[in-house]
Amino acid sequence: MAGYEYVSPEQLAGFDKYKYSAVDTNPLSLYVMHPFWNTIVKVFPTWLAPNLITFSGFLLVVFNFLLMAYFDPDFYASAPGQKHVPDWVWIVVGILNFIAYTLDGVDGKQARRTNSSTPLGELFDHGLDSWSCVYFVVTVYSIFGRGSTGVSVFVLYLLLWVVLFSFILSHWEKYNTGILFLPWGYDISQVTISFVYIVTAVVGVEAWYEPFLFNFLYRDLFTTMIIGCALCVTLPMSLLNFFRSYKNNTLKHNSVYEAMVPFFSPCLLFILSTAWILWSPSDILEIHPRVFYFMVGTAFANITCQLIVCQMSSTRCPTLNWLLAPLFLVVLAVNSGIASSIENGLLYTLAAVFTVAHVHYGVRVVKQLSSHFQIYPFSLKKPNSD
Repeated sequence: MAGYEYVSPEQLAGFDKYKYSAVDTNPLSLYVMHPFWNTIVKVFPTWLAPNLITFSGFLLVVFNFLLMAYFDPDFYASAPGQKHVPDWVWIVVGILNFIAYTLDGVDGKQARRTNSSTPLGELFDHGLDSWSCVYFVVTVYSIFGRGSTGVSVFVLYLLLWVVLFSFILSHWEKYNTGILFLPWGYDISQVTISFVYIVTAVVGVEAWYEPFLFNFLYRDLFTTMIIGCALCVTLPMSLLNFFRSYKNNTLKHNSVYEAMVPFFSPCLLFILSTAWILWSPSDILEIHPRVFYFMVGTAFANITCQLIVCQMSSTRCPTLNWLLAPLFLVVLAVNSGIASSIENGLLYTLAAVFTVAHVHYGVRVVKQLSSHFQIYPFSLKKPNSD
């Protein structure tokens, strides 16, 4: 298994023909962030590999997740009467979140600046973005937390899925149209949340207890913004782009079935994880919300990474992801009462297995593509250049 090759010869041949195609129409991105990133990228030395910038940004997102997990392990820290997260933590998280967002914006510019753009760079960038979704959403949750002034862990679970489906929607578009339409919600959410973290440090979490307008609380605004952005912006724009491609006869997949295959695994993941929550003997989400979110987010990231490999190599997306098999068995065993007494242990085991499997997948794919394109993933130096 250590030397298993996930990328098939057919996919490697597809990567050789790959041409990057993306469309960004977000005014915030075009007129504010891109000029800012164009300035920032000049600070980086030309020997710095773009993938190293990408990975550094991802590590900052993970660090924020771990930092908040230490100070707010069960999402009660923002509730009235609880020991709140220190103000300096909110400042650190806000600054690091914006830095991570900035690094995600300049890595591609550094690649073009150093003439080192490769399909591996795009795959590495978007692959890590797919895993960052869960870290980002769960860290944001600590602003409101649960309790009388927050949102329930189940509502946050549903909001996490709104974000996950919004993310995979963009790559479903590209799988079918060949063009990556960058979502508007990403830039807006990153800038807004970075600002909100800093504001929280200044005014305290108690400020979010007060109504935003009449009896409309800030937690309701938080929920409405996520759902509203998905339903009123992301989904309509994705469907519009899809039907434009259909009208122009440029779709890469002719049948409805083939076009919808990328949704099979994430939908089944949603069904299985939701079934576990609803029929859990020990109310697993209430007891271990952070681990449950992480388990779901990691499985989703693996599903999405395989989709990205397929859409970049113009190959068929797998119908089902193998990680769903152990999840199905665990859900069946727990909800039938066979393994209800070890439910907590099974959750932690599943989260660990998914993490190891996903990291192994990522490492092997990077090694395969690095070898195929004869490059070092974290250096601009060419193999055999000595």
